[in-house]
Amino acid sequence: MPILDQEPSKTEGDGDDLPKLPLPNLQDTLDIYLRCVKHLLTKEQFSRTQNIVKQFGVPGGEGELLQRKLVERREKTANWVYDFWLNDMYLNNRLALPVNSSPAMVFPQQNFRLPIDYLRFAAHLLSGVLEYKTLLDAHALPIDYAQGQLAGTPLCMEQYYRLFTSYRLPGPERDTLVAQESTVMPEPEHVIVACKNQFFVLDVVMNFRRLNERDLLTQLDKILKMAENEEERQPPIGLLTSNGRTEWAEARSFLMRESTNRDSLDMIERCLCLVCLDEASGPQLSDTTCAAMMLHGGGAAKNGGNRWYDKPMQFVVGADGCCGVVCEHSPFEGIVLVQCTEYLLKYMTGSPSKLVRAASLSELPAPRRLRWKFLPEIQKLISSSAEKLERLVKNLDMNVHKFYDYGKEFIKKQKMSPDAYVQVALQLAFYRCHGRPVSTYESASIRRFQQGRVDNIRSATPEALAFVKAMTEGKLSSGDTEKMELLQEAINAQTKYTILTITGKAIDNHLLGLREIAQEMKMEKPEIFKDEAYLISNQFILSTSQFPREPPDMFS
Repeated sequence: MPILDQEPSKTEGDGDDLPKLPLPNLQDTLDIYLRCVKHLLTKEQFSRTQNIVKQFGVPGGEGELLQRKLVERREKTANWVYDFWLNDMYLNNRLALPVNSSPAMVFPQQNFRLPIDYLRFAAHLLSGVLEYKTLLDAHALPIDYAQGQLAGTPLCMEQYYRLFTSYRLPGPERDTLVAQESTVMPEPEHVIVACKNQFFVLDVVMNFRRLNERDLLTQLDKILKMAENEEERQPPIGLLTSNGRTEWAEARSFLMRESTNRDSLDMIERCLCLVCLDEASGPQLSDTTCAAMMLHGGGAAKNGGNRWYDKPMQFVVGADGCCGVVCEHSPFEGIVLVQCTEYLLKYMTGSPSKLVRAASLSELPAPRRLRWKFLPEIQKLISSSAEKLERLVKNLDMNVHKFYDYGKEFIKKQKMSPDAYVQVALQLAFYRCHGRPVSTYESASIRRFQQGRVDNIRSATPEALAFVKAMTEGKLSSGDTEKMELLQEAINAQTKYTILTITGKAIDNHLLGLREIAQEMKMEKPEIFKDEAYLISNQFILSTSQFPREPPDMFS
């Protein structure tokens, strides 16, 4: 498997005809940086930061040297920040993937009356996945166009082509995003089905023919029966992938010592996706419990071991009707997941299942159970992974709340951006709870540019702080008219920063590039990146994102 080391490879729909990501002006970035951090610091901290930033930006100083190196890098590469950003955002991160990194979509709750019903649903879903994969293989997906601010601009499509062809390989210090792009190696023609913490190979192409829905149901039914054989059952090895990345890399190195394990790992790492047939998660099924089940599987005692978190797409089908998809985030952004799941939902509602009962076709060979050879070290690491996942589960407070009072149309009638409105509301809510502003992250797409991923909208603006203080500190002088004016100013500031970000002129990617190019040049880390203000401004107590739309009855 080739490795996505520096930049993603070029495929049709990459957006080669799109402009390159701009490199912001150094002084502009430094000025915006000071404005973004001033109200988050004490006067003494800000005074010190001002001096450090001024020194960094002096003519002929280290800032200008690093900027010139980034200019050279931009000329030589399709996207000057891509590999810096991918490593910093994902691959260098040592935290466990569940809860911390992997997003999920929850499907509409299903009502499965009989055990076979949930296998029918899984077969129908998998049939839709294979249809979508066919569209991708033919490069037949329509181009996405920007929505919201500066709507109508064509967007880079290259993220879609990693949905079913990539894998996050754990490393002791940094993970690797691996892509199945070789013309020598055959395209993967199997999915992995997880059932009762066991893993099975389901070939979806046999004799050059894609399995139809009836065949898929037949094979899933066989897998369920095989998984129920307790004599064949092996320890829940999937739990290892829920551990911290360094710990999982160590465990994987132990597994790789045995050829049986190497073969099983290869089958998982090269599969199209996973289908996780989950057991019922408990008596109380709600949006909140379903969301938690997607994020962490309920821990080792429930379905936490019925996952392989390194794989980008894991479709979860619970016997109790709790269904959805959990993703490894490094290959693509959330909107790609939303578009894919929207297609699947339309496929499943628009093309009724062609099944009445499971077909017993004797010519289909039985799916293969993946075998593992367990060393004593692996048994210990599985136990350790189970304990850590349990701590993650207990440490997560979650409540899914659906707000019905009004929606984006009401906000638009007030001549306000719905996204900016919600961001200012979040600032107000946090300030009411904690009495202070905090550095806030809101992801914004930069797919208007070649190989664009995201940059950060810094939503904790001075204008938002002025508004929340007027709302919370009870000054009699702040009447409703003044509060409305402050709200409008806060929304305008948020909208202005959003436009700055989506047009490639925000500060976070630029500062990251300056920091990383200094390290690449083996320079001593510049003082601006050791300063307390930089650490505070990059500790995002509030981390947020939003989608222009989500499919009906689904949420993420």
